Amino acid sequence: MAWLLVVVAGLLETGFAVCLKLSHGFTRLWPTIAFCVFALGSFGLLTLSLKKLDVGPAYAVWTGLGAAGTAVYGMVFLGDVVSTVKIVSITLVIAGAIGLQFSGSAH
Repeated sequence: MAWLLVVVAGLLETGFAVCLKLSHGFTRLWPTIAFCVFALGSFGLLTLSLKKLDVGPAYAVWTGLGAAGTAVYGMVFLGDVVSTVKIVSITLVIAGAIGLQFSGSAH
């Protein structure tokens, strides 16, 4: 259950990063409100998951999902440049987060 919270928190991190861009420096109301909702949800779920999980692997998965999700969203929906290096790098971020999970002790 704790890992599910981390995954959802990582997806919410993608949401708050995208809304941060769409808010144009907090000058647009609805993206700014969405940013706040996604950020509170993301940090809240991460906080709950850390009651059961080691901080290193949980944080790595949270940030890895957020970074990878944001990069993919940007390429698909926001016109960010798509390149082989970018796709390989996203894959490495995810692999690194998974590697940290498998390297630590489980509760």
